[in-house]
Amino acid sequence: MQDDKNLSEIEIEDQKIIDNKELSLWEALIPVVILMGLLAYNIFYADGAWLGDYSNQFILLIGGGVTAIVGFLNKVSIQKMMEEVWENWKSVFVPILILFLVGALAGTWLVSGIIPAMVYYGLQVLSPAIFLPASVIIAAIISIATGSSWTTSATVGIALVGIGSALGIPTGMIAGAVISGAYFGDKMSPLSDTTNLAPAMAGTDLFTHIKYMAYTTVPTITITLIVFAILSGTIDTTGNADVSNLLVSIENTFHITPWLFLVPGVVIAMILMKTKPLMALGIGVFLAAVFAFVFQPEVLTSLSSSKFQSIINSVLTDTQVKTDNEKLTELFSSGGMNGMLWTIYLIICAMVFGGIMDAIGALAKITKALLSIASSVFGLFASTVVSCLGLNVVASDQYLALVIPGKMFKKAFDDKGLAPENLSRTLEDSGTVTSVLIPWNTCGAYQSGVLGVGVGEYAFYAIFNWLSPFMTLLFAAFRIKIRQIVKK
Repeated sequence: MQDDKNLSEIEIEDQKIIDNKELSLWEALIPVVILMGLLAYNIFYADGAWLGDYSNQFILLIGGGVTAIVGFLNKVSIQKMMEEVWENWKSVFVPILILFLVGALAGTWLVSGIIPAMVYYGLQVLSPAIFLPASVIIAAIISIATGSSWTTSATVGIALVGIGSALGIPTGMIAGAVISGAYFGDKMSPLSDTTNLAPAMAGTDLFTHIKYMAYTTVPTITITLIVFAILSGTIDTTGNADVSNLLVSIENTFHITPWLFLVPGVVIAMILMKTKPLMALGIGVFLAAVFAFVFQPEVLTSLSSSKFQSIINSVLTDTQVKTDNEKLTELFSSGGMNGMLWTIYLIICAMVFGGIMDAIGALAKITKALLSIASSVFGLFASTVVSCLGLNVVASDQYLALVIPGKMFKKAFDDKGLAPENLSRTLEDSGTVTSVLIPWNTCGAYQSGVLGVGVGEYAFYAIFNWLSPFMTLLFAAFRIKIRQIVKK
């Protein structure tokens, strides 16, 4: 669901998996163990600041350096490693541009009053008692329609986080609900690129794949909704009086009108019509800038002596609109494109580590080791799940977490008489949805950057995402809907 990438799927499907007979399994695991150890130390003992604000980025580069040494000792040239890193960088060029545009979108949608309007009307419609399950459903509908969890988060996701924060709901819960719904919708949408990629890797057709996925996905989203409904009943929110004060404060700061919803409406309509994400988001930024001049001249004047300069600042740098309510002032802030740099640097460094791991043959070696221990049917499913999870961690890219296990395990599923939709479903249940739970994975970095909520804050509440691999293993263990190949 990094779907907005819209990379060349042919290029991804035809990607050659690099094997290196010189490399042993324990050598392939050395960089992984070192990377995990350094990240664990940084997160649990150094509070994420061991090497400064960009500590995770430095650790990924250190991991890449260790991997390069292992590769060099196993007859892999520096040129080959750099070629794979370059291929990885090319694959994330579009997502990086999208991240920049999302930063600009957040800034211009703030100063134009679009986000405040969403918060204003949302506070009146979405009560705390139903907010979390309603967020799951809203995100799911938008994601099914657009085929994109990234677009969902960049539009309604940002608004829902704002509304929920104003209601006093923890942002981790809100982000978890949004991501759960967005990934359910994306996973089940025929417009999603990962939903097309998984059956292509496994050797089945799109609609057989979606139908077969529903067996595990519907129970998972049902449990997710029940849990969020229970959580909604336990939240101690700010109450109706505070909500009234928030509404008055928003009205005093911004000119609120339903006309502001034309901009997000146009963006979503363009994506539904298959407009390129860069074009849709770019137009969203431009229209928001126009609307800011029309509807929020006082806000622009309060930010800078020049209204045009206020727009430029909202696109590029930190912007905060001051209100008479401290909570809203904190909420109505944006980092613009500058606010996305931490996430972008993380993605670039992750691609260095993943590219070198691929170049030296470590990814193939680890996946083959998992395949070799899969003697039973359940073991085969479990090995596929572990392989997808591991590649999301090590390769930092959900596409590779679908492509490599898909190619490696395809013959094993066929040898055991299992229909290809078993593999395609398992790839999605464990590769697609868990990518957002890894902070340095492109999906985790994107969602965290866009929603403004750390992966550590929302991971526990992204119930649909971490429950999905358990559900697919449960079905495998009890042989529920495990389709056999029909011999003609």
